[in-house]
Parts: sequence; structure tokens; C-alpha cells
Amino acid sequence: MLAAAAVTLTACGSGDSKKDQPVADVSMESAKDRAATVLDKPFKKPDLVLKDTHGKKYDLREQTKGKPVLLYYGYTNCPDVCPLTMSNIAVAKKSLLQKKAVTKAELDKLQVVFVTTDPERDTGKELGKWLKAQDPEFVGLTGDFPTIQGSARTVGISIEPSKKLKNGKIESMHGTQVVAFSPKSDAGYVVYNGKDATAKDYEQDLPKILEGRNP
Repeated sequence: MLAAAAVTLTACGSGDSKKDQPVADVSMESAKDRAATVLDKPFKKPDLVLKDTHGKKYDLREQTKGKPVLLYYGYTNCPDVCPLTMSNIAVAKKSLLQKKAVTKAELDKLQVVFVTTDPERDTGKELGKWLKAQDPEFVGLTGDFPTIQGSARTVGISIEPSKKLKNGKIESMHGTQVVAFSPKSDAGYVVYNGKDATAKDYEQDLPKILEGRNP
């Protein structure tokens, strides 16, 4: 039986605060040089109902049931981690198809869901335009902030309301984790740190994630 460790979730942007940050039980089999952390106690998929980029109701549990899912909380005006994370996943998908490591039918089962942490600015239209530049198959969700924040907490991710900085810019603090959900159990069993996980990491792990196996 592998021991469990606690990992502190970080936030995107400057001025990270460790106060009241959640922790997750993780398996020690995830070495320091690995991007993926396999959870000893998987997260339940958030009971989250928001609007997609077309303004239609989207029930996360219902519409991703039995499918492999990568869930990420971020915002379109994010200067660094958010676009990099989405780009890495998109590049990994394209590479897997080019190398014929998976079939298109297999990869089509993957649901990459981006939930905005800045719903006041990230309207469905803005979110859709931003995600389309990354991968038109990505799902974008927006809605009221308390609902979004509450759902993030259930998977160990801390997010804060957007705030205006002294320089006039608006910042949205959020955890940078990508949570992978198994198609077998619908549980979030693997966590990636968006700051560290590369396109190569996702390319290596996705064939296993698609089947619900440990990367």
C-alpha cells in the first residue's frame, strides 16, 4: 500500500496565497519528474450545470458520463498558464492522430472541458472564439461565479473572484491543475499541474487516460 502525500495547489498569476488552499491525497508512485499525479482518493465529478459557448445548458455529469474527461478552470485573459495548458493538450491530440497512436474514434471520446473563472468577461461568445483558436472540439462553460467556485472546490482547486490591480489590469486567481476523469468510474483520478505538464506529457498519457488506466 503506497503512502499518501499532500500537494498544495497553486494559483495562476502573481501574489499566490497559501491561506485556506485545499490539499489532495496523492499517490507516492507519482515521481517528482512526472507530470501526472495519481490520486489515492479520486474526486467525484462535480455536479455542475452551466452554459456552453452556444448558450445551451450543459450538465457536466450527464454529458460526459462514461467518457474520458480533462477538466480545467481558467480564463481567456490569462497571460500565461491557461493558453499554454490548452495549447499543450491540443498539440498532444494532433500528434497522437498524426502518429496513429490512437484512432480518431477513440480520441473523439475525450472531452476537454474549460470552465471560466472570470464569467463576467468570458461570455459564451468570447469563450467560444478563444477556444476555437486552440481546438474547436474543446468545450467551454460559463455561468455564475459562486457555482463555478463551489464546483472547483470539490476537486481540490481554489479560485478567487476577479479583481482589478493597481495597473488597471484584471486578474483572476485560480488553481492551475488539470483533472483527468476515468471513463470507467467517472472519477477524477489523475491531476496534472498546468504550469509543468508539457504537450509531450499529455501525448504520452492520453492513450491510457482514454481507457481509464493509470499513466
